[in-house]
Amino acid sequence: MAVKPTSETDVLIVGAGPTGLLLAGDLAAAGVGVTVLEKRAAESNLTRAFAVHARSLELLDARGLADDLIATGRPLGALKMFDRFTIDLGALQTRFPFVLITPQYNVERLLLERAQKAGATLLRGAEVTGLRQDADGVTVETADGHSHRAAYAVGTDGVRSAVRDLLGIPFPGESVVDSVVLADVRLEREPAGAITVGANETGFAFIAPFGDGWYRVIAWDRNERFEDGTTPTAEQLTTLVRAILDEDYGLHDVRWSSTFHSDERQAPNYRSGRVFLAGDAAHCHSPAGGQGMNTGLQDAANLSWKLAAAVRGRATDALLDTYQTERHPVGRTVLRTSGALIRLALAESAPTRALRGALTALGGHLDLITERGARMVSGIGISYPAPKDAHPQVGKRVPDLRLTALSKPAEGAPAAPERLYEALRAGRFVLVSNDELAAAEPWADRMVSAAPADPHGKLRDTVLLIRPDGYVAWGAVDPGQNELRAALTTWLGDPA
Repeated sequence: MAVKPTSETDVLIVGAGPTGLLLAGDLAAAGVGVTVLEKRAAESNLTRAFAVHARSLELLDARGLADDLIATGRPLGALKMFDRFTIDLGALQTRFPFVLITPQYNVERLLLERAQKAGATLLRGAEVTGLRQDADGVTVETADGHSHRAAYAVGTDGVRSAVRDLLGIPFPGESVVDSVVLADVRLEREPAGAITVGANETGFAFIAPFGDGWYRVIAWDRNERFEDGTTPTAEQLTTLVRAILDEDYGLHDVRWSSTFHSDERQAPNYRSGRVFLAGDAAHCHSPAGGQGMNTGLQDAANLSWKLAAAVRGRATDALLDTYQTERHPVGRTVLRTSGALIRLALAESAPTRALRGALTALGGHLDLITERGARMVSGIGISYPAPKDAHPQVGKRVPDLRLTALSKPAEGAPAAPERLYEALRAGRFVLVSNDELAAAEPWADRMVSAAPADPHGKLRDTVLLIRPDGYVAWGAVDPGQNELRAALTTWLGDPA
């Protein structure tokens, strides 16, 4: 087929799942031209993800979407694992000390509306078949004969990523569990909790509500295997759920069912020249802990502001390289933790069953372990590498600081943000200081300046430069003007 005329933009994104849509919305809101190529011709309500963790909710809050999403689901203050072993999320230092149970398509809907409102273009039915890059940009070809050109491209097209394959990037790993059953069903009797999870000698089962009367069932039978893509019947599902949960909840009306195998895989490189991988295209893991979609959203939040700076000519290649150094270790950690959880849940060997029994018996005596587990599973505990002599807060996630204006706003001007994640909605860096810093004025168009609401608190003499993704880029105690200028030039580019 002859290649049709090329469309040009700043960034091409392949894949319109949560990762690609958050990235597209960020770039478009920053004034960057962005086109999303999606293989699916129509939207789908089929989804594997139901859990939105605290860190992802913070990132959505920084985009003005968290409260709308929370209205679609049910907050859950703890994750119950293996009968009595529970990860308590209620003590997390965040505005969102819970996991939100809501179908993935609710996340996608809000992110799509935001991206299109900001000016992103979504092209459906655009299956990527070719990719080449040169010193100036990337060309992507689709099955309909179109050619698309951009300065950068990002593959957010899932586990079977065409972008990753076209780049020749390997995806090493293994299958954790095969023959996992998925089904959308109705129930005569509503389960007591927001989610229902159980594991025993028969297998593993999970039930979560869509919120419209339908439920998603995910189950695995230790003794019976289904070929991938087969459609288990209502009778088979009922028998399996009852054997694991001791209750089938009157399961009926199966509108869709299938099977798949759950893999643990990670690309060794998230970047190849001008092309990046994010979300499931870069890493995939077991569903235990519900971290898959959340890790992808956080990939996108890390990459978006860096790409926007690169398109504007305000970033060096070194900044783009930090996407690999910051996010690859996170993906590796998620693989390990989710893999450990699923292996404990589905334990077949005597030593692993004994370990699961010991954890269950200890129950409430695991406070330290579960506190750390809550921070890691929720994403709150993730931090990034910092230079050796950097301020202790550099690379750390910043909680939702209470803020106040440095000076009285002019008459008719919008009110100053009262907390950090409101300030981050501008998509810019946030400079937090108790004093107005004249040396920062040349960068006023690229950042929001505010003071901590408590001038005598921990930050009384500290200046923090907070990245658009909510992590500390730079900090200093009572810095001099030259030190401040150097930091702002490093992170925001040369002054206007």
